Amino acid sequence: MSHDVTSCPVLFVGAGPGDPELITVKGQKALQQADLVIYAGSLVNPELLTQLKPGATAIDSAPLTLEQVMAEMLAAVGAGQQVVRLHTGDPALYGAIQEQMECLDQAGIGYAVIPGVTAVFAGAAALRQQLTLPEVSQTLILSRIEGRTPVPANEQLRKVAAVGGTLCLYLSVDRITQVVEDLLAGGVFTVATPAAVIYRASWPDERVVEGTLADIAGKVAEAGISRQALILVGEVLAARSSGVPSRSKLYDPAFAHGYRDSEQV
Repeated sequence: MSHDVTSCPVLFVGAGPGDPELITVKGQKALQQADLVIYAGSLVNPELLTQLKPGATAIDSAPLTLEQVMAEMLAAVGAGQQVVRLHTGDPALYGAIQEQMECLDQAGIGYAVIPGVTAVFAGAAALRQQLTLPEVSQTLILSRIEGRTPVPANEQLRKVAAVGGTLCLYLSVDRITQVVEDLLAGGVFTVATPAAVIYRASWPDERVVEGTLADIAGKVAEAGISRQALILVGEVLAARSSGVPSRSKLYDPAFAHGYRDSEQV
């Protein structure tokens, strides 16, 4: 991608998880130079729209169809305007940019993607927890339970859960009881496995619910959380209380690498 964010007539921009300061510098520059911004409804913090230049237009895509979104986009490009399609988090994850890019390909219009911070990392920040730890987990899986949008058969949650590691589920908190059932059916996670639900990570009204697979569903129900929340599961969430050292080899004095010789201890 060119360093010049205005080099393409259409830019897909990741708005980040919610905190308006978590948009990237490149994304912010694109937003400030746009003539038309089509943003993903209530999922995008409205504070970001206060940064638009005078005369810029902002359109909420929530009530629109793909065809209507593309009509607005193509009309603006035809008028020589710079368009930003502002998606929540990172636009490559659980977004709908692929179908939009295919329409632009068919129209012969150039575009680029500016990545953003996805909610799982805002969730880890809220928990103040590393998601991969030596001897605990070296795998992070991002997935979801099947709902109105189907999931491929070999990616059913109980099959994914059989991998273990650290699991982050998007778009699934409204089915938390079924999530727990499927995770336990994977044969790796147990009722004692730590779990956390982060509601609106990085937003001012962020809430964190922590527990285990034995009680997380009840705690989430009690908290009244049924949308806009992540589910995190895995032993890394109990690392501080487990008593098991989690020091990496990278900064171990006995571990040599290309920038440092080992020390004899």
